Formats: sequence, C-alpha cells, structure tokens
Amino acid sequence: MSAGEVTRPTPLPPALEVRELLEGLLGRDVEGTVGTPVVDPHKDPGAVVGVYVDDMLKLRALVVMEMPLAAYTGAAIALIPARTAQDSVEAGLISPMLFDNTTEILNVGASLFNHDGCPHLRLYETYAPRETLPADIDKWVLAYVQRLDMELDVTGYGKGNISVLVV
Repeated sequence: MSAGEVTRPTPLPPALEVRELLEGLLGRDVEGTVGTPVVDPHKDPGAVVGVYVDDMLKLRALVVMEMPLAAYTGAAIALIPARTAQDSVEAGLISPMLFDNTTEILNVGASLFNHDGCPHLRLYETYAPRETLPADIDKWVLAYVQRLDMELDVTGYGKGNISVLVV
C-alpha cells in the first residue's frame, strides 16, 4: 500500500474459514458449532491467547482458545497420540510441546485476518493458560466487539471452544 492510502478495518473471519484452516493444518475433519459461550481465559483450566498486531504494533485481533482445544490441536498437528492430549486436559495443564504447537497454529492463523486493503496482521505474542494477561490485552478478551464464538471438535482428539475477536 502506498503512503496515505486509506485501509479498511480488519474483517472478522467467517466460521467456515476458521474450521477449514484447522482442517487443512491438522489433516483431519473438524466440526464446528457457532454461538457458543465466550471463552474466558480467567476460568479454570484457562485458555491460550494469541495476540495479533499490525505493522505499527497496534492490537487488531485476538484468538482465545480453551486449554482443551489447544491441547487437542497441538497434539493433532504433530500426530501426537490423542491420549497424550487427553492426559494434559485431565491434568489441567498444557505441556510446553503442545503449547508450542498451538502457537504455530495461531501463527498460521494470522492468514484469517489478512485481506487486500486491510492492515497486515501477524501473531505478536501467545499467552499460556493461567498466564497473567497484560491489562491492554485482558480488557478485550470479554469485550463486546466483533467476535466469533464457536466450538470445534477435532476428529479423534476432542472438542473445545474458541473465540476470535477483532478490535
């Protein structure tokens, strides 16, 4: 884009695109149900929070993924047995390996927000479940903004909720 060119706001990705992105990354079917409760990272067992910024480091979007869904997707992308992810969920803790895998999924997820004429977004930071969120991030996770709240069920692994927000 040239200097001074007006950009459109970052659009909220449709549920179908979120589901299809995960199916493509994981190489397995993912079922989605929209209209689920908001993912609250403050409730046990917590959530992985991906923070997306533009080229000026302005916060533009968040993805908040319940810890169980993060464990299931983190295992599925690396072909780690489902039992390993289920053990993580039962313990209420996500292993560093599963967290790193989930971060990589969220990194690729930046593509959901990047469209012609809109600011280019990139994953800036990922916060682990129960990690204290900075105040400038925390105030948005439960805010009434453009958001998509849905449940995703990763075939052979399990299900959990995800919230996608543009701010």
